[in-house]
Amino acid sequence: MSEEKNSIIREITPLSEYDCLYIADRKKKEFDYPIHTHEEYELNFIMNAAGATRIVGDSQETISDFDLVLIAGKELEHAWLQGDCKSEKDIREITIQFLWDFNDDSFLGRAQFNSIKKMMSDAQKGLSFPMEAILSVYPDLDSLSSETQGFTSVMKFLSVLYRLSQVEEARTLSSSSFANVRSGSDSRRVTKVQQYINENYQKNINLDTLASLAGMSAVAFSRYFKLRTGKTLSDYIIDVRLGHAARQLVDTAEGIGEICYACGFNNLSNFNRIFKKKKNCTPKEFRERYRKKVTRV
Repeated sequence: MSEEKNSIIREITPLSEYDCLYIADRKKKEFDYPIHTHEEYELNFIMNAAGATRIVGDSQETISDFDLVLIAGKELEHAWLQGDCKSEKDIREITIQFLWDFNDDSFLGRAQFNSIKKMMSDAQKGLSFPMEAILSVYPDLDSLSSETQGFTSVMKFLSVLYRLSQVEEARTLSSSSFANVRSGSDSRRVTKVQQYINENYQKNINLDTLASLAGMSAVAFSRYFKLRTGKTLSDYIIDVRLGHAARQLVDTAEGIGEICYACGFNNLSNFNRIFKKKKNCTPKEFRERYRKKVTRV
């Protein structure tokens, strides 16, 4: 059962308030459910679907035969679409939904669960796991749906989450600005600059201003920022602007030109070029992909 909200399907999941988990193990020929959101967290495993398109926030990627993604953004749009998948085998999809409290004063907020708590924070943008990690947890995922003891299934799933939380190669999918997640860093200087960029992305942002906020020279701060974030300042600013632009493409009917200038780009051709380079599609194609897949309620 689902309801439509702002052109995106908001799914009402079968997870009961009395249950810890909802587990669905499906075999199907194709993907037919549109882009949607839901409040519950979700771990989704896909097998035999090479060529399918995975959409999480403003990330749109083609997957291989195995895919495992954790989504903890309560309103983060996501879907697995048919794309170029022409698998002759049944597609297997194992979906595990849960809604656990990871606040500091909860049981799962205790120090022993710190790595899971951090992973869940990262997963607000969607978190994709590498093949080695997928294969390591597959036996437990494979057996979860047939587990008859509820307590055992919860403990087994908690173990899966813990092992995934130890995977250093997991990568986030959606941009922070699209997912409406505040960027964080263990450096107060970097956090201060990120906050400034997030609040002023519509304007011209000067390197000297950012360096001054951090109390460093422009050259020194540029190096420091890349060391701490893995991105150059210019790439970070572009990603923030693109995330906001993608969000407006989904949420509004504003023209692409209006969105371009409203998000800090000063040239429409340059905006289209950068958007296509980063998102593998034009702004028009991005908007059409979202709207094309929200017709079923």
